[in-house]
Formats: sequence, structure tokens, C-alpha cells
Amino acid sequence: MKCLVVSDSHGDRDILVRLLKAYQGKVDAFFHCGDSELQHDDPVFNEMAVVQGNMDFDDQLPDAVTKTVAGVTVYMTHGHLVGVNLSLDHLLANAQQQHAQLAFFGHTHQLGVERHAGTLLLNPGSISYPRGEFTRIGGTYAIVDTDGQTFDVQYYDRSMAPVPELSFHFDH
Repeated sequence: MKCLVVSDSHGDRDILVRLLKAYQGKVDAFFHCGDSELQHDDPVFNEMAVVQGNMDFDDQLPDAVTKTVAGVTVYMTHGHLVGVNLSLDHLLANAQQQHAQLAFFGHTHQLGVERHAGTLLLNPGSISYPRGEFTRIGGTYAIVDTDGQTFDVQYYDRSMAPVPELSFHFDH
């Protein structure tokens, strides 16, 4: 299963349209980890699973989504409701409760990926307002390729170019 993960676009609808167009038919699923600042019925979300972030004010957006794609279960939430600024423990517990192999989140605007107890925890960073060590890249998203046991993660910049130092492989 190959999926694209993006977060914290903060009203930048154009980048979401560009990603959908560029990756249509090349990935199995699209995930937006919240703070899109778009309405739940925006046409971009016809193709993209989305959750509500702390800057999304459409109450029809869900707080969390669990979705199975090609036999791989993904748990996604924005992160503000599970305290990702302090710890990933609550996120991991929620993902494990859903029997998810992947847990996607945003909120911090800082990219990161790590594996705990068989679950891959991934923040794609903010596509529009990055923070932290990789701010210089100017916005990121991630492509995750997995069979549910091994995980390959590649981060990309806004021009859709891979960031060489942000390529990761996790074995079972």
C-alpha cells in the first residue's frame, strides 16, 4: 500500500489540488492530518481522508479516522486532542486500540517518523508553515509505502522533489 500524507495546509487549497493531480493513480490513498481550514464538503476531500485540526471550524470534520487500505490499517488524528506536543504515547495507544499499523498526525508543523511496538508514527510536517529543524525546506509531505510489516517513508518538498536526507526504512 502506498499513500500520500499531508498536513497543516492552512487554507492553501492549491497545493492540495496539485498533489492530488500529480499523484492520482500513483498512490492508493491520500490523507490530510488536519488544519486544512477548508470545509468538509470541499471537492478535494472526495479523494482525501481528512480530520479536524485545532484551526478547522467545520464540526462535520471527524476528530479521528481509521481506514484500511490494501489490508493496512491507518489511524489518523490531528494531534492536539492527544497531546502530541508532549508525548506520542496517547497517539500510539489509540492506534493500537484500532489495530493500526500506521498512525498519522500533524499539529506540531514538524516532520518526524518513528516506529513503536510495530506501529509507524508519522508526522508529514506542515506543507505550508513548517517549523523545527527542517523549516528551510519550505513545507513537506510524505509518501509511505508498506506491506504492513516493513515501511518505506520518503519526504518531499512543495515542488514535489524528494528530500534525500529524509528517506527512511523500517523492518519488521
